[in-house]
Amino acid sequence: MASVPVADGRWEHGGPLPGYRALRPGRGPPRRQAGPAAEPLPAQGAEPPEAHRSPPDALSERSPAMREFLVEITTTLPEGTSRAEADRRRAAEAVRARELSATGHLARLWRPVGELRSIGIWRAADEEELREKVLGTLPLSPWMTFAVTALESHPNDPGRNDGPR
Repeated sequence: MASVPVADGRWEHGGPLPGYRALRPGRGPPRRQAGPAAEPLPAQGAEPPEAHRSPPDALSERSPAMREFLVEITTTLPEGTSRAEADRRRAAEAVRARELSATGHLARLWRPVGELRSIGIWRAADEEELREKVLGTLPLSPWMTFAVTALESHPNDPGRNDGPR
């Protein structure tokens, strides 16, 4: 059975859980602590620290808060495409991916083992912007199909740094 706080600041069942402090009367629920000098969690709706914000760019000026999307990309070269054309577009694709990463639109990109497709975390103000102004700018986009899933933070995400939503 887990330890639970009681009104006078003590804990039932032998003491506080690691990383938490006891509830003190009038102080609200316990806050998670990472160590002796831990800072309190940010207030609900608080802005994330500057280091965690995506850098601004022309694509995100109208909406500084970008949403995240899981995007599965399958590329199929049209029959008759020359090796030189495919290589030229792949090289341009690598350059554009670095640019989109630098502006915060491409967060992560993976290739499943043994498959010729990509899975990535992409950011944009909305799906329309993602499809038109982000994915649509990829040099290989005419040869790509996209499966886009809008994401939201899970309350138990260990990487979440923005407090409760």
